[in-house]
Amino acid sequence: MSKFMKVAAASVAAAAALSTLAACSSGSDSADDTTGSVYYLNFKPESDATWQEIAKAYTEETGVEVKVVTAASGTYEQTLKSEIAKSDAPTLFQINGPIGLKNWQDYTADLTDTDFNKALLDPSMAVKGEDGKVYGVPYVVEGYGIIYNQSIMDKYFALSGAKASSMEEINNFATLKTVVEDMQARKDELGIDGVFASTSLKPGEDWRWQTHLADLPVYFEYQDDGVDDKAEMTFSHGNEFKNIFDLYLQNSTIDPKLASSKAVNDSMAEFALGKAAMVQNGNWAYGQISDIEGNTVKPEDVKMLPIYTGHKGEETQGLNIGTENFFSINSQVSEAKQKASIDFVNWLINSEKGKKYMVEDLGFIPPFNTFTDAEQPADPLAKEVVSYLSNTELTTIPWVFTTFPSQTFKDDFGAALSQYAAGQMDWDKVVETFTTGWAAEKGA
Repeated sequence: MSKFMKVAAASVAAAAALSTLAACSSGSDSADDTTGSVYYLNFKPESDATWQEIAKAYTEETGVEVKVVTAASGTYEQTLKSEIAKSDAPTLFQINGPIGLKNWQDYTADLTDTDFNKALLDPSMAVKGEDGKVYGVPYVVEGYGIIYNQSIMDKYFALSGAKASSMEEINNFATLKTVVEDMQARKDELGIDGVFASTSLKPGEDWRWQTHLADLPVYFEYQDDGVDDKAEMTFSHGNEFKNIFDLYLQNSTIDPKLASSKAVNDSMAEFALGKAAMVQNGNWAYGQISDIEGNTVKPEDVKMLPIYTGHKGEETQGLNIGTENFFSINSQVSEAKQKASIDFVNWLINSEKGKKYMVEDLGFIPPFNTFTDAEQPADPLAKEVVSYLSNTELTTIPWVFTTFPSQTFKDDFGAALSQYAAGQMDWDKVVETFTTGWAAEKGA
């Protein structure tokens, strides 16, 4: 587990606006409130049903009320800002890292002495304030890359004239491109509609590209300059981003002009039904594959490949692994509610039932020493992440997208990518959208 990494900076809301919120918020409890209850504002829509089940189970076991509200995709900061000002404010929420902490500092309690903070496998992963105290504790490590169907790939490798004979040969963009384009040309022989599932560029559904895929060029530029953040970006590795993005668009199940109408669920369904051989996503998406009615992909055939873009030395590149999920406790609610929320998190990582929910139902790779090797996730994508983490010959790509300026910046970049896919914007304009948007928010 030594490769768990400290994840840099985070997300979005404007600090000035939040300072105003803190000053006038009606969300803080009165000093004599002794009712211990939990209100968790969940980040991921795809895990809502599981969190609702967890809340019910905890209440039945302890008698403590737990309410879970899930923000719509891409609206977490907006929802949190709205909910935190209410009289019944979230008691448990999440920040995305150090920048998120700066924005929400007035609402984050000191977690330094909590059991769940002390149980971290890598204490450096916690989000600390300038005072050295812990205000955000990671509760899951995740990874993403190019998910592929081994069965379809084996069928391709068996074809006469195949450009590769195994997945082991695909360890760079040049080889990936050659194989993918040949597969696309022979899609009828393979019984697929396209190599890649549809590129979901519908507003609010484009995070796989404007955030996750963009992580690579930003990380590489940071590496070039020896920094972990920048006020201005040149997007110097933008052509590498374009390499893989074009490969996705041009070798897909759909015409690129239709991408702006597609959601993530559409894309995952195409993969699950065997209409596509590959799809970019993370280990959290296994449920979206296995739960699709008519799913044809066997668990043992679900594998993951690093996202190759043509970057120098990528033969030793691993998956993009990190976290944007840090538990924080609302310091503005009563001590009873703060304690109830801390107890709830401790239950999640210590009790047999809580750990089962974390690993088996949520599919988390938990970064706590309370989980044994036998209590790690069993689903194939989580196993892929654990395998890549333990491979000392590969270098994982950390999640630096937590340093991106804001959700608005990402949405604007996603809109530009959508226009590019539809043939309505030149690539140079896409790059300009990225660099000017970044500088406008972070260089100001």
